[in-house]
Amino acid sequence: MGGSNPYNEPAKYELPKRPYTITFLPLNKVVEVDPAQIPYSRDGLKGSILEIAMGHDIDVDHACGGVCACSTCHVIVREGLSSCNEASDAELDQLDNARGVGPKSRLACQAVANGSCNLVVEIPTWNRNLVREEHH
Repeated sequence: MGGSNPYNEPAKYELPKRPYTITFLPLNKVVEVDPAQIPYSRDGLKGSILEIAMGHDIDVDHACGGVCACSTCHVIVREGLSSCNEASDAELDQLDNARGVGPKSRLACQAVANGSCNLVVEIPTWNRNLVREEHH
């Protein structure tokens, strides 16, 4: 879907300048992120965890299309959180509605790593929609 939410201030973030990896748990799928290939999809901020996941066929629910208008893309950044942009007020407001929020919680559509280290990201069980329509 892509796009932006006209009611939110644009998020501040820095795109990576060097390759890094994201390990998605519990899938144990490792994705190599090449800055030259960003964007991988049209979901979430350019270079966001959601955008990279969707571009590598890793399903993360995102009911709003990745525009920071819901909390369905809630993930937990187990390692490498310091390399991600700071959460905006809009993101923190949406996280208030998410289940199981902790200090390493982020919205996948808003978290953009700068590539200074590798990430380990957990997709919570309640955030994996196993029933999907086929792509048309």
